[in-house]
Amino acid sequence: MKNIYIYPIKSMMSYGDLINKESTKLLEDLKNINKDFNFLFIDDLSKINKHNFLLILVQSGGSEGIFKDEIYTKFNGPYYLLTYGSSNSLAASLEILTFIKDNSRKGEVLHGDINYISNRIIELYNNKFYNLSGRLGVLGKPSDWLISSNVDYTKAKNIFNIDLIDISNEEVIDTIKNATVDENTDIEYDKKEVNKALKIYSGLKKIVNKYHLDGFTIRCFDIIKEIKSSACLALSLFNKDNIIASCEGDIPSMISAYIILKHLNKHSFQANPQWINPLTNTIELAHCTLPLDMANKIIYDTHFESGIGIGLHGEMAKEDVTILKINSALNEFYAEEGTILNNEYRLDRCRTQIKIKLNNGVSYFLKSSLGNHHLVFYGHKKEQIKNYLESFGLRNVK
Repeated sequence: MKNIYIYPIKSMMSYGDLINKESTKLLEDLKNINKDFNFLFIDDLSKINKHNFLLILVQSGGSEGIFKDEIYTKFNGPYYLLTYGSSNSLAASLEILTFIKDNSRKGEVLHGDINYISNRIIELYNNKFYNLSGRLGVLGKPSDWLISSNVDYTKAKNIFNIDLIDISNEEVIDTIKNATVDENTDIEYDKKEVNKALKIYSGLKKIVNKYHLDGFTIRCFDIIKEIKSSACLALSLFNKDNIIASCEGDIPSMISAYIILKHLNKHSFQANPQWINPLTNTIELAHCTLPLDMANKIIYDTHFESGIGIGLHGEMAKEDVTILKINSALNEFYAEEGTILNNEYRLDRCRTQIKIKLNNGVSYFLKSSLGNHHLVFYGHKKEQIKNYLESFGLRNVK
């Protein structure tokens, strides 16, 4: 059985038993739906620790002060307020929720249809106890132009249970230079360039195996400088095989892609916004790599900025997508849905180019953007990823 702890509060001015009839009915209905859950009442918050799941049962109006004095000062949240439609339970909960948000803590009102409440409790419970974990390598450091992409390693561990492992640029370059190509491929492109790209892949594979990495981000422009080739093909191959590989030392993008893979089992395209049209709610994005299995067709070209190596022009399916970005402070995220309208192939942009029609406005990108790179993945999954990240205490930037 999965234990859910319930702390009931109500005003001293209200009358009747502490657990009144409405509360009893609500909990009985939840028990009938959720056979795997055991609802346990508690009267002492000191018994609650980070491994417990707590619901605050708001039974009446006038209980706001009790929440502030008895709960807020002793428990850091998140605060899930279970309510019903009588005795001003909902009104009090809304006041409490406003107080929670004003103090930059996480909370949510659970109210309405019993099946909705039940499903939301299950979702919140599963999110809390889903163990993300992982070892992600930072190969080199973020590229010099990514001035808002550094991450506090301790926060990454505390929030997502992700270990960030620093690996020096020197070790990465030396490993690639000493690697041998052991991959067979039918890529139809300049054989010399293919061989250099696969040598980068072989070297990075040694790094991944040595440090037991679930993914990595690489300061890839240093690879171009030292190896005279790009890592675009290598990153594409790793991502296809469920090893997250992020460009330009972008740690937030690496974490975002890892969460998309682990939570939704989907690969993602890390891309730069290129053009935004507020009148049509469209955005064009581009980059020189993407997971091979995200493209219907691949045309091999040079890497855009350098004009050397191998870049990938992938033609993506004209399907529904979700865009995600987690900020470097790991406390905010952006998630939105849209549809790929078409693929483009302009010579003045990175090689894979898509145009997306967003379901909502594009003002976020112009007024509140959390950074350059954004992750695009197939399917409308905004609510899933939103609920998941909010369960870790991250705030959704609209």
